[in-house]
Amino acid sequence: MPGATLGVLGSGQLGRMFALAARRMGYSVHTFSPDRDTPTGQVADKEFSAAYEDLDAVREFARGVSAVTFEFENVPSATAEAVAEIVPVRPRGAVLHTTQHRLREKTFLSAHGFPVTRFRRVVTREDLQAALSETGAPAVLKTADFGYDGKGQRTIENADEADAAFDALAGREGILEAFVAFERELSVVAARGADGEIASFGVCANTHARHILDHTVAPAGVPERVAREADEIARELLAELDYVGVLCVELFLTSDGKLFVNELAPRPHNSGHLTIEACATSQFEQQVRALCGLPLGSTGQTRPAAMANLLGDLWHAGEPDWRAALRDPRVKLHLYGKRTARAGRKMGHLTALAATTDEALRAVLSARDALTRRER
Repeated sequence: MPGATLGVLGSGQLGRMFALAARRMGYSVHTFSPDRDTPTGQVADKEFSAAYEDLDAVREFARGVSAVTFEFENVPSATAEAVAEIVPVRPRGAVLHTTQHRLREKTFLSAHGFPVTRFRRVVTREDLQAALSETGAPAVLKTADFGYDGKGQRTIENADEADAAFDALAGREGILEAFVAFERELSVVAARGADGEIASFGVCANTHARHILDHTVAPAGVPERVAREADEIARELLAELDYVGVLCVELFLTSDGKLFVNELAPRPHNSGHLTIEACATSQFEQQVRALCGLPLGSTGQTRPAAMANLLGDLWHAGEPDWRAALRDPRVKLHLYGKRTARAGRKMGHLTALAATTDEALRAVLSARDALTRRER
């Protein structure tokens, strides 16, 4: 119940927003990661800084909390198991084991009848050649583990590019996926409680740049049939995984109206950040509720919304012009407390609500553009 202490494995911006939601509800928060002065640590009650492989430190962390969740899926499974010996971990470690590895994830999805593109395991150069003969080109070769925001993947446009793509694996296990000629990228963020209750935030439409999410709008503006099917996929996945917590299902929508599951994120998701302003219950409060066995909150959206990411590139000429960006009173600023801006690094985001998604999107994109337009 509120007043207890909750633990977060990982310490980035997702943990920060989880901690803010938890503290508003009366919880204390401890965070564990190898780093110090982290986005989560800055707002948590206690920051544990140790390697995930330091299981003695992990158990010390677990003994000080009542339940633990993730904000980062690349936590070693042994870490999750050590925590689970002491307190509940939600989502459970078995889910983490599946979703942190692309090949295991795709195999699970395919085995349970969810729509995925053709894929093959790649360990040797011969594996890649055989896989390409089945999938054809273009295709996408990815490392099987530790990938996000486009990291660890390479598109093979033709057979001549296969050797270079294989070399980029650097000896790691890979997965080759047939290329999906998608029309739109969608996502569904949904939660499942300990009692099996499911609450979905509906379908968001996402636009990426350099493999990193650039902006999101909700509602997605897709045909009702597509919205229903995407939402049903998310609900079926939550039940099939016996999932407790917040899950994001990333999907491709093709021009002929077909949906393919691209990836699962066993945590709140970048595309769900707009729920903080747009919905009765944010994805982060929902994560708190699911973790603690509380009833899930309403996911009702009050107005159309848009979110735009703020990457470290915006700092290349100095501190962005926050005053200019916030001249539009509809725009809300979220900064993550990261001390160093780097190209491609997520430093924050902007959100706006408006009468239409187009209007909300224009507001956040104009505000973001204003960050680097210096007044004379």
